[in-house]
Amino acid sequence: MDKKIYSGCATFMAVGITVGTIAPLINPAPSFAQTRFNDVQSNYWAAEFIQELSQRGIIAGFPDGSFRPQEAVTRAQFAAMVRKAFQKSPERQSISFVDVSSNYWGYGAIQEAYTTGFLTGYPGNVFRPNENIPRQQVLVALANGLDYTANNAEDTLQYYNDSSGIASYARAPIAAATEKQIVVNYPNIKFLNPNRTATRADVAAFIYQALVSNNQASAINSPYVVALADTTISQPLSVIIPEGTSIPVKYDKAKKILVTKDETAPLTLTVSQNVITDQGDVLIPAGSQVVGELKPVKDKGGSQFVAEKLVLTTGQEYKINATSEVITNTETIKKGTSTRAIIRNTALGAGAAAAVSAVTGDRAIATEEVLGGAGIGALVGLFFGRKKVDLIAIDPNTDLQMTIGQNLQISLR
Repeated sequence: MDKKIYSGCATFMAVGITVGTIAPLINPAPSFAQTRFNDVQSNYWAAEFIQELSQRGIIAGFPDGSFRPQEAVTRAQFAAMVRKAFQKSPERQSISFVDVSSNYWGYGAIQEAYTTGFLTGYPGNVFRPNENIPRQQVLVALANGLDYTANNAEDTLQYYNDSSGIASYARAPIAAATEKQIVVNYPNIKFLNPNRTATRADVAAFIYQALVSNNQASAINSPYVVALADTTISQPLSVIIPEGTSIPVKYDKAKKILVTKDETAPLTLTVSQNVITDQGDVLIPAGSQVVGELKPVKDKGGSQFVAEKLVLTTGQEYKINATSEVITNTETIKKGTSTRAIIRNTALGAGAAAAVSAVTGDRAIATEEVLGGAGIGALVGLFFGRKKVDLIAIDPNTDLQMTIGQNLQISLR
C-alpha cells in the first residue's frame, strides 16, 4: 500500500470547562459560552470534548481566559457539572450530609446528584464535597446515574492493562461505562488509571461521552475513546511507514537533559503530533511512547537517542529502528556552582548526576532526578577531585526529534 506519511496535529477546536475552588463558573446561557481558552491548544487531546460542553453551557472557564485542563475536580464540582448535563427525575429521598450545610455553594447540586442516583455519600452521612474525585468514581457515577449495566463485567475489564487496580465496588459500573463507550483514556487507551484524580479534561471527556451514549450528543472521532473491538471486523490493514520519516517527540519531565560523553541512559519520549497518511489515517497517534536509550557516539564526542520500541496509545507495540541526530552541545559544571541552578528542570543520567555531585560537593542529589533511578554513589569516584566537567546538554523537545532508519509496518485498526 503506497501512502505518503505526514506528521501533523489532528484538527481540533479549542474549548473550556467549569468551576473554581470556591464556586463553579457557570455561563448564563450557551450562546454566550466561552469556547476559546489560552491554555487549551487546538491539538489538545480533550479540546473537542471541552468545546462541545462549553457551547452547551455545561462547563466554563476562568476569568483570566484559562481552562486549567490539568486541575483536579472535587466531588462538589463534579456534582455541579452533572446537574447541568443531565435532566433526570429523582429516584430517592434527599439526605442531610453532615459536612454540607444548606448555605454551601454546591448544596443544591449535591442534593440533586444524590437523589437522581449519580452520587452517594460515605458512612455516617458524610459527602466530602472538597475531596478530589478519582477517575473511577466519575465513571461509576455516570454509569449508575444513567442506569447502565454490564453484559459481562470481568471479560470487559480485561481490556485494561491495569484492571486489577479497579475497586470492587467500581468493577461492574466501569464495565458498563466501557461498553457504552464513556471511557476516554489519554495518553494510553489501555490504561484506565482508576485511582488517579480526575482532571477537568478527564471529566469533560467522560461527561460528553455519557451524553453521546444517552443520544444527547454526536460522537467525536477521538483515538482515546475506548471502543471494544468488533470481532466481525476484517483483518487490520497494514501500512508501511517508510525509512526517512520523521517522528516529532517531546519530553515533559524536564526542559533539559544532562549526560556524560560516555554514558548510556534509558529514556522514554512521547510522540507530540499525529503521524498520518495523505488520506488522513492516523498511523502513530500523538501520546504514543518511544522507548529507547541515550547512547554515546564517541567518534563525534556526543550523544544520540536510539529508539528500541514504539508503544501506540492503543497498546500496540512495535520494534522500531529510529535515531536522533548526534547532540554535541556541552555545558561545563564547575566547582562552586549552585547545584540547584544546575538541576532545575533538568533530568540527569547517572554519570552526569555523579559528576555534578563530585564537582560541586553536593551529595544530596535525589534519585528521582536521575534517568532510570540509577544509584550514583558508586560513580562519584570517577569524578572525584575534578574542578570541572563537561556534560552533553540536550534540549529534549528539539534535539531528540528522530528519523526512522528502516521501513516500519503498522496495522491500521
